[in-house]
Amino acid sequence: MTSIVWVKPEGAELAEVDLGKGRLRATGSAIGGDPLPYRLEYELTTGERWITARLLVEASGEGWRRSLELINRPEGEWTVSAKAEGRVAEGYAELPPPGGDAAALAGALDCDLGLSPLTNTMPVLRGGFLEGGRAEHLMAWVSVPDLVVTPSRQTYRHVRRGVVNYADDGFTEDIVFGPDGIVEDYPSIGRRVRPSGIEPRPVTP
Repeated sequence: MTSIVWVKPEGAELAEVDLGKGRLRATGSAIGGDPLPYRLEYELTTGERWITARLLVEASGEGWRRSLELINRPEGEWTVSAKAEGRVAEGYAELPPPGGDAAALAGALDCDLGLSPLTNTMPVLRGGFLEGGRAEHLMAWVSVPDLVVTPSRQTYRHVRRGVVNYADDGFTEDIVFGPDGIVEDYPSIGRRVRPSGIEPRPVTP
């Protein structure tokens, strides 16, 4: 189990990650301030080949709380369960209802938790993009902090060793990964903070 911290333009994230032998398990927490102050907690489990099996996310702030559970069954069928309680504090725009259409996620292998560098690991390791290649993926994208889930087509392309270009609906950015397959620097999302003298170990396929 590895503890990882990313600092972000408007917050921070801490994740406890167990990564290796084609699988990933993680728990994490994050804070942010846009479009309103919030705290987020998540649990992520994959099956073989780093394919998402379950994502549970809970978000909360002053006067409100909501949760989202995504399950991707082995046969490729997604289920979406969501709940919202309370109302946001006066002065902030109301958040849209959490959840989404599970049928629209058919064919997706991965979840993509908004503003979290962690979920880029799964498609990049499975596709071998740290070494080469290019592919488009359908993702179950979860916006934060409202926890609305929608299908998202994203392209990953090898740029050079350890650097992968991400593109989605007109947005593009080069992401730097460590040899363990975890994001080191995603310029618009977050930068990994590493204790002095600690180096990442290569991931076990």
